[in-house]
Amino acid sequence: MENAAPSPAWAHRTAELLEAVRARAPLVQCITNTVVQNVTANVLLALGASAAMVDVPTEAGPFARVADALLVNTGTPHAEPRVASVEAATAAVDAGTPWVLDPVAVGSLPVRTALARELLALRPTVLRGNASEVLAVLGASAGGRGVDSTVGPDDALAAAVAASDGRSVGALAVSGPVDLLVAPGTGTVRVANGTELLTRITGGGCALGAVVAAFTAVAPDDPGAAAVAATVVHTVAAELAARDAGGPGTFQPLFLDRLAALTPDDVVREARVTVTAAPVGAGSTDGVRS
Repeated sequence: MENAAPSPAWAHRTAELLEAVRARAPLVQCITNTVVQNVTANVLLALGASAAMVDVPTEAGPFARVADALLVNTGTPHAEPRVASVEAATAAVDAGTPWVLDPVAVGSLPVRTALARELLALRPTVLRGNASEVLAVLGASAGGRGVDSTVGPDDALAAAVAASDGRSVGALAVSGPVDLLVAPGTGTVRVANGTELLTRITGGGCALGAVVAAFTAVAPDDPGAAAVAATVVHTVAAELAARDAGGPGTFQPLFLDRLAALTPDDVVREARVTVTAAPVGAGSTDGVRS
């Protein structure tokens, strides 16, 4: 973490994008894990966006052209959603719809790994996952233990920087105790908010993929800013909820309440973001500098 410095500018940028999400109320098409569909929809609604679970072939592609953003999550890759995922991502790329790839449990499981790599070739706006998942889909490791990462976000830093060349993906969001965000020209951004309770409820990470998608809808040309802002909002709301929660059972509804009530002032006050300067010669984006 050499040369890492606190970045209040990112907190203010996040506050602006949160207001933009609520003003626009983006419609996010979710082709996602069947275990987390309800959680994902509720998180998007609490944020101020909305969800459409359009995951049927012949419908998924046309819908991706009119949705504000697309999430593709490989958590339960049954036959029809696999076809719909590729159809929707292809249509999103063609239509200019921003889209997020969440390669859940990729690595040792062959069906989802092949699917995720096929989807990665379509250049997602943001690639989001835990460190093991990100390394596996990039071909840099064999993956973790199911949905559990066996390495930390900084173990994925070199692969993430290499992939964030503007050609492979628009930005990368690597989840962990301290979240890692990488995009061309932004430097390496770390978000230290959050709570361990997010790992003790269904869909804590998968729902973040949908939140990232919602933020790409209001910042389609700045995927790094969208990924950072989504991560900050999600983890700040979770951290605030955890302060009043007695455990995972009370945390989940409190998280939805905190997300719905989160204000720009809350974001500016609570966000803990640091930035390591981009290497000399890195590409430029419209992202915020420290």
